[in-house]
Amino acid sequence: MNSPITLASGSASRQSLLKGAGIVADAIKSGVDEDALKDQMRGAELTVARQAMRLAMEKATAVSISRPGLVIGGDQMLALGSRAFDKPIGIEGVKAHLKDLSGKTHILETAIVVAEDGEVIWEHLERPQLTMRELSDDFIDYYVSQVGTAVCDTVGGYQLEGLGVQLFSRIEGDYFSILGLPLLALLEFFRSHKVIEA
Repeated sequence: MNSPITLASGSASRQSLLKGAGIVADAIKSGVDEDALKDQMRGAELTVARQAMRLAMEKATAVSISRPGLVIGGDQMLALGSRAFDKPIGIEGVKAHLKDLSGKTHILETAIVVAEDGEVIWEHLERPQLTMRELSDDFIDYYVSQVGTAVCDTVGGYQLEGLGVQLFSRIEGDYFSILGLPLLALLEFFRSHKVIEA
């Protein structure tokens, strides 16, 4: 790699995806107050996609002001129609999310940004669509008993790479984006800018 890379995130999933793809990146939390920014954006009635992109931009630019090289910022928000979902709070929050999503199709608005010296130099949005099957209360109880609070760190209350795959009847879109990082698009950007070997 010809330029230092930083991931403006504490997300273990994004770090793991980069590492698996051979991308060496430091990971630093951005310090952006996401809740305050979400409140502001929702007050301004921004679409869920624009909210996700704005959060990714804020994270990347905040870190790139003080870090050399390229800084990756990412954010993922779940949209059910015009409604944005935040990460569930506790097991009861996971159950509530799953009941709301049961039998419906939602979109994971998955934004990624690369910034350098405080300026955005590339942005990309993926919009995978996931259709959840009709879930019984018994299955939801079983599911949360098996996955525990780990899924509270995910916006939909599920981890597709584990037991969460049993929640769905149909999935359309990029697998890596569902996990939180549009990896194929990012790698193409890196190759086209000679950050990694083509």
